[in-house]
Amino acid sequence: MAANFKEEYIQVDGIKTFLAMAGSGPPLILIHGASPGASSLVNWKLNLEPLAAAGFTVYAYDQPGFGYTDNPSDHSIEYRVSHAKALIDALKIERYHVVGNSVGGYIAARLALEDSRVKTFVTTTSGSLSPQGSAASQSLAQKHAADLREYEPSMANMRKLTFGTIFNKELVTEELVRERYEMSIGKNYDAQVQRRSAARQRPVSDELNQLPVRALLLWGNQDQGVSVERGVELFQRIPGAEFHLFDKCAHWVQWDQAERFNWLVSDFLRSADH
Repeated sequence: MAANFKEEYIQVDGIKTFLAMAGSGPPLILIHGASPGASSLVNWKLNLEPLAAAGFTVYAYDQPGFGYTDNPSDHSIEYRVSHAKALIDALKIERYHVVGNSVGGYIAARLALEDSRVKTFVTTTSGSLSPQGSAASQSLAQKHAADLREYEPSMANMRKLTFGTIFNKELVTEELVRERYEMSIGKNYDAQVQRRSAARQRPVSDELNQLPVRALLLWGNQDQGVSVERGVELFQRIPGAEFHLFDKCAHWVQWDQAERFNWLVSDFLRSADH
């Protein structure tokens, strides 16, 4: 992590929570996804510095049961939404932008719907947020979910998983695979197992026509879990939303298209601040 980043632990709802911070300017909260090995420093590795350099105070945290944050007793997404709200309270942030990756997009959308402090909402491909789509889309999602659920920690399994997450194979370095693998073992694997039986998220796609803030959706054309069809359906449910589809891009838009992602997100957020 770059020297100009501050890393610390804060207590959020009684849980020791890891937080990375950088930059100055309007607050921006980054919320990672929920696949094995997900964490703030892995999912947002190519975005933290550029977004801070673009003029934002960037906060990237590890959700309960992920990364360096302690495991919760409640492994549901509903609890992680509550934890996110408690984090904002603990940071004493008055107004903020929120960007979610995958399942983090669902949490970000819940914040945008329920927290009046949110200024704008951005998400990458998010199966937990999008409408279910056609039978083909549902079949794709079910296979993807099964692959994630059945993950057993090993470098070989994490390498295979990451080749499915990222389209650009040159980005799937041994360094990335090891970093993600190390975030998938120990207490984080224990949490992964516990999440299998946790309550599922409450669908909110029918509420998105009431989203009170501007929205930007960023999708990968080669996503192996969430079809483009579902992204378009999500876009059509959010009044005034913008939708950007990348070719040669899989599930981690913020990795496959990092430079364009950072520019598009920062430009979108800046336009909302003026």
